[in-house]
Amino acid sequence: MAGVKGQVQRRGVERRRAMVDAAIALFARNGVRGTGVAAVAERAGVTASALIHHFGSKDGLLRAVLEEADRRALERLSATPAARPTVREAFDWLVRDVEHTAAAERELAALHTTLTAENLEPGAALHIWFRDRNRALRARLAEVFRRAVADGSARADLPVEILAAEAAAFLEGVRLLWLLDPERVDPAAVSRGYFDALAARVEGTAPGG
Repeated sequence: MAGVKGQVQRRGVERRRAMVDAAIALFARNGVRGTGVAAVAERAGVTASALIHHFGSKDGLLRAVLEEADRRALERLSATPAARPTVREAFDWLVRDVEHTAAAERELAALHTTLTAENLEPGAALHIWFRDRNRALRARLAEVFRRAVADGSARADLPVEILAAEAAAFLEGVRLLWLLDPERVDPAAVSRGYFDALAARVEGTAPGG
């Protein structure tokens, strides 16, 4: 009986993953407003009622897609919310995530950019989700910088909040440039160069730093 229950649970997980993957592909290509629940269900090989049963609504599906993207990134980097990386380790995680995205997750990157643009205005369905996610990224980076200042591996006068915002802005910008011009923009190389230079600035070893 336990074996049967396990098989049912696995099928449920696989079906849910298929629906999320279908939503990622269609949302990235057509935008959220241009993609209906029925189209996602058809691509996933399920009924629209089954999709609504799993996610409750289209907004519920969209949140599941965004959460899945973050979950995959953390799993891929073997990172946890409780991790306390050094500056160099944190930057290495970010560069490796950019490398993976460029190699295998273009649809997710395009979806993220599309949804950000569609939810810039306060009151938009996912404005708060994107705002809070960006705030959380900046807060984590600022925390990394503060630890470095505290342990003496970073300059004592480091403007942690400004550098955290700068790094977050860089990640958004390099993704957009790559999506617009993938033949001429190597996001991994650009990111590696940027974060190497930023690490030197943080440590006070950059020329003039």
